Amino acid sequence: MSELLYLPDADDVTAFEATVTEATPAYIVLDGTYFYPEGGGQPADRGRIAWDGGETGVSGVRKSHGDVRHEIGDVSGTLPEPGTTVEGEIDAERRRKLTRMHTAQHVVSRVVLNEYGATTAGNQIYPDRSRIDFEPADFDDADVASIERRSNEAIERDLPVRKANRDRERVEREVDEGRALLDLIPESVDPLRVVEIEGFDMCPCGGTHVDSLGEIGRLEITDVVSKGEETERIEFELHEG
Repeated sequence: MSELLYLPDADDVTAFEATVTEATPAYIVLDGTYFYPEGGGQPADRGRIAWDGGETGVSGVRKSHGDVRHEIGDVSGTLPEPGTTVEGEIDAERRRKLTRMHTAQHVVSRVVLNEYGATTAGNQIYPDRSRIDFEPADFDDADVASIERRSNEAIERDLPVRKANRDRERVEREVDEGRALLDLIPESVDPLRVVEIEGFDMCPCGGTHVDSLGEIGRLEITDVVSKGEETERIEFELHEG
């Protein structure tokens, strides 16, 4: 079992030491990792793992029956044996972009829920752009301009973002309908990791997030696409400052 060390609130750690529990030509498993495994619309981190006598790049990270597999390519030297101490290094700039994007997604989702009663049906985060599907929704140009403006107003308030584990029963009581999708989270998951934007939004989420909204920068909606009856996709980018 690999411990997800970035939870609940160590999103900013990008260099660490860990111990190998399994190593194959395709992947390495560690006893604990700060690498984010793909999930929740957020892609996996990339980076490298190094040890005495070798190193390899990490091109993907996935969960597998409780373990986290760091997918590797060419290995310099020989594969590490179980019990070997290694150094993990995450691509910090890429992580930062994904962290800003994921928190921005929470902001837009809250704005749309508040103003239009539409819930987030799906999302996909990328380092340079992201998209969110809303339903039921039918946005016109004025709606899109309002969503962008209200999202940026929230970001400019630089609200604190807190990440903590909370009892599932408490989360079910406190999280607004339309911001939880708790039926998709197995009952066995308790406590839940919750991301709370002070006075603005609360949502169970295992992704990486900034510590305050000002870190996001300026949000620009670049496109709105109909994805079927009453489903609208908003695409956006982020700009520094």
